[in-house]
Amino acid sequence: MNKQTGFTLIELIMVIVILGILAATALPKFIDLSGDAQLAATQGVAGALGSASAINYAARSINPANGVAIGNCTAVAGALQGGLDSNYSIGSLAVTAGSAVTCTVTGPGSKTATFTALGI
Repeated sequence: MNKQTGFTLIELIMVIVILGILAATALPKFIDLSGDAQLAATQGVAGALGSASAINYAARSINPANGVAIGNCTAVAGALQGGLDSNYSIGSLAVTAGSAVTCTVTGPGSKTATFTALGI
């Protein structure tokens, strides 16, 4: 009496079919990661602009010769070390001295994020 071991062809095909179904349901979750990455990058730039504005405000409050004058949202890019990457743009909105304004930055894929600009 010969005892055979292993899987039959039908069992192997069923495993492949099940793996195919699992792959087909999981694939859409990974396709749109570029949009999430673009949004995260734009939010990171907005955070950097908000921090640069706060640091610039503190530096100019101590000595007006330090930092850059902030009279509109686009001027905050001058306070950012290395400047603003050409893939990003800032909406132009007036910022009066001593006030805080919520500004919008637009990045790749037209993703937007907001930051606070402090006028000085």
